[in-house]
Amino acid sequence: MNKEADFIAALRALAPHPAARGLADDCAVLDLTGTGATSGALVLTHDMMVEGVHWLPGQDMADVAWKLVATNLSDLAAKGAAPVGVLLGFTLGDADDDRRFIAGLADALAAFDVALLGGDTVAATGPRSLGLTALGRATHTPPPSRAGAQPGDGLWLTGPVGGAMLGYEALRDGTAADSTAFRRPVPRLAEGIALAPLASAMMDVSDGLLIDAARLAQASGVTLSIESGAIPFHHGVHLSRRDDAMRWGDDYELLFTLPAGVSPPVPAFRIGHAIVHSGRPLLLDGAVPHGRLGYMHG
Repeated sequence: MNKEADFIAALRALAPHPAARGLADDCAVLDLTGTGATSGALVLTHDMMVEGVHWLPGQDMADVAWKLVATNLSDLAAKGAAPVGVLLGFTLGDADDDRRFIAGLADALAAFDVALLGGDTVAATGPRSLGLTALGRATHTPPPSRAGAQPGDGLWLTGPVGGAMLGYEALRDGTAADSTAFRRPVPRLAEGIALAPLASAMMDVSDGLLIDAARLAQASGVTLSIESGAIPFHHGVHLSRRDDAMRWGDDYELLFTLPAGVSPPVPAFRIGHAIVHSGRPLLLDGAVPHGRLGYMHG
C-alpha cells in the first residue's frame, strides 16, 4: 500500500459530513441551501507545494506562486466552480524570493480574477512548504464529482498531456526549450463551467492521466477503457516517451465522462469509454497497464 492512500483512508472515518464527499473528490462541496445564501453550494479545495518536490530549488518564486494558485483553481474547474477567493499559507524565506513570490501571486490573481482573502505566515528551517485554500461558487447544482460515470459513457480529455514533463526537464537541465507548461499551467475554468451541466463525472489531471483515470473509475465503480492512439500528446513528446507522458502529471487538463451521444461544448478529445467494472479500474488498449500509473506521495 501507499502512505498517502493509507492516511486518507484513515481520515475518512473523521469526515462523515456530506460536504467531504468521502474524501474521494477534488473538492469539498458545502450545500448552502436554506442558509440565506444566494448561491446553492460553496466549493472548497486545499493544495500544498513543497520545495524540491513540486518546484526545483532555486526556481523563480514568481512561477511557484502562479502554480500554487493555478493548481488549486484547477480543482475548482473540475467542479465547474467560479473562483471567489483564496487563503494563503506561506513559509517565509529569502527576502528577494518572497518579493518574487508576491509578484507572481499578483500576476495569478489578476489573470484568473480571484481575490486574496487572508491566510497565515510562518518561519521555519528546511525545505519550504506552501499551502493555498481556494473557494469557489458552484455554477451548476450538484457540481460534478468523480463518482458519476456509467457504462457506455464516453471518456474525454480537454487537451494534450506531456507538456509539463518536457517543461520540467527543460528547466532542470537549463536548456532553451519552453518550460511554460510546467512553470505556469492554466486551469480550465471556462471549460469546467461549460461542462458541469453535462459531465457525468469530472476531475483534473494532476498526478498523471492513467492514475487519475483509475481514480475516476474507482470512484464511479466502472472500468475505463482508454485507447492510447486517441490520446492527445504535446507536440514535443516523442513516440518513445508517450508512456512516460501518460504517467507524469502536472498537465491540469480536465478528464470527464459524457453520456453516449452527448458531445462536449468545448474542444476535447474522446480517448475511451466506460464499461461494466471488470475487476480492474483501467484498461489501456485492452490490457491492464503495468507499473506505477502516476505520481503518488510516499
